[in-house]
Amino acid sequence: MGRIDRAGRVIGAPRATVYGALLDREALEAWLPPDGMRGRIERWDPRPGGGFRMTLTYLDPAAGRGKTSATEDVVDVGFAALVPFERVVQQAVFEADDPSFAGTMTMTWQLAAAGADRTEVSVTATGVPPGIDPAVHEAGIASSLANLASYVEDD
Repeated sequence: MGRIDRAGRVIGAPRATVYGALLDREALEAWLPPDGMRGRIERWDPRPGGGFRMTLTYLDPAAGRGKTSATEDVVDVGFAALVPFERVVQQAVFEADDPSFAGTMTMTWQLAAAGADRTEVSVTATGVPPGIDPAVHEAGIASSLANLASYVEDD
């Protein structure tokens, strides 16, 4: 079946709020980039069959570990499935010359009620390109989930 990377978190916000943050351009730019990166969405079409193109830039250029260039990851993401308040399925393709980053990675964001005004968010990545280190990828997903929690939770 190949490699599967996973991460999850309970977020103190209702499923509708979390789902909305998965499909809002400004929200995604704010919370999706993991620690040490910033994101910019260049194309946006939030519907099944639509998607977005995002450039992720490393804040520390000396880190030099980008997939597209030394300091950037550019990714085209298609929305394969949108099930309101339950699931978002994304298919991501990185722009990279290195064949170890080739292929389509599927990211499934599953939302489940976890009590009053709480949502369990589970992220499963399949088809992960072999050039992406598993521990780094899982830490990146966990970082994005922490950012999502900070973005949607009431202060």
